[in-house]
Amino acid sequence: MNALALAPHNQDLGLRGERIAERWLTRKGWRVLQRRFRDGHRDVDLIAERAGTVAFIEVKTRSSDLFGAPSSAVDRRKQRHIIKAARTWITRHGRPGELYRFDVIGITVTRTAVSIHAVENAFGVGL
Repeated sequence: MNALALAPHNQDLGLRGERIAERWLTRKGWRVLQRRFRDGHRDVDLIAERAGTVAFIEVKTRSSDLFGAPSSAVDRRKQRHIIKAARTWITRHGRPGELYRFDVIGITVTRTAVSIHAVENAFGVGL
């Protein structure tokens, strides 16, 4: 099967993972400020706030952990894209005194279970 045939399934799985992550964050006391923020070709899956901290969150969803943890799929290039999009968001919506961080939420969805692995401050940069 070629990669194009897999794309709709992967996109559906990704959207499902983002919804799972959003519910998980809400239960942890976070308020989702924005979903799928886009800045040109760059995007941030979720932007959430809790107690003066704004988290820019990349969600990686997989149907198995055969190829490693989903959160390990955020390479340097993707980090740079998220950082640039976050800077744009901060310029437009940031408020004095807010703290910022970058999180990755890895979600594995199988037929029988959902597992969530959150990495806070997954990559650091001064904003």
